[in-house]
Amino acid sequence: MALLDRAIVRVLPAVPRGLVRRLSARYIAGPTLDDAARVVRQLNAQGKLATIDVLGEEIHDAAAAGDIALAYHGVFARIDDDRLDANVSIKLTALGLQLDERLCRMHVEGLVRDARERGNFVRIDMEDSSTTDATLRLYHELRTAGHDNVGVVLQARLRRTLADATGLRNVRLCKGIYLEPSTIAYQDAGEIRASFRETLTMLLDQGSYVGVATHDEALIQDALRQVRERGLTANRYEFQMLLGVRPERADELVGAGQRVRIYVPFGTHWYEYSLRRLQENPAIAGYVAADTVRRVRRR
Repeated sequence: MALLDRAIVRVLPAVPRGLVRRLSARYIAGPTLDDAARVVRQLNAQGKLATIDVLGEEIHDAAAAGDIALAYHGVFARIDDDRLDANVSIKLTALGLQLDERLCRMHVEGLVRDARERGNFVRIDMEDSSTTDATLRLYHELRTAGHDNVGVVLQARLRRTLADATGLRNVRLCKGIYLEPSTIAYQDAGEIRASFRETLTMLLDQGSYVGVATHDEALIQDALRQVRERGLTANRYEFQMLLGVRPERADELVGAGQRVRIYVPFGTHWYEYSLRRLQENPAIAGYVAADTVRRVRRR
């Protein structure tokens, strides 16, 4: 299967742009904020929460980083205007991290202040390992400055994650999609799952709010067991999933009284996002291809 996944990735750049868009339509709200708001309203009607992501990464131009920041301010305004049950997820590279860390911090602080004034929340996404230190540093600085409406993401794939989890108050825990060298990241699926479970245990034990971000049924079941054994209420954790991935399972979790938040990306960078995500993790390419074939057969 891994060979097939990599073969799919190799031919992606040759796939017509329109076909890539059709393949990704289930997983991306669309190019505009109107698209994202429409999808979030649908999710809210199903009892699900949302986190909205403006697509755009690895920005190397100050003006482009400013445009992304303005787009997020627009998202907060739209959430208020439409009374959506949603927050936002931001990527530091989209806000100029690789251009000027001070510029990036200025944009993030502005978004966190805007969110606080509106009673909302900002999640700082974790990207590849080259940004891990800067991401955690900014998160800690914001929390120390009194911004309690900001959270961060940890990737179970990285060997350092358990140590990084110490003292974090609000965390999205995921496996991680970035393929990293074996010196810094687990390669075996079983090791990644074990890291996820161990990190989740630590976060819950230290009283962190945790977004359990996985579609892996074994990890979902383990998380349910852990919160049940601790008698935790819904204000201590939630489940998080990607738009279009295992929606039936998300419905089941909602029906069982669990908080479920769906990651809703939108923006004009949908093509670059789609190719990059598939190329960074060939297994996702195989999943999308298999899922597409299943849907065609059902039709």
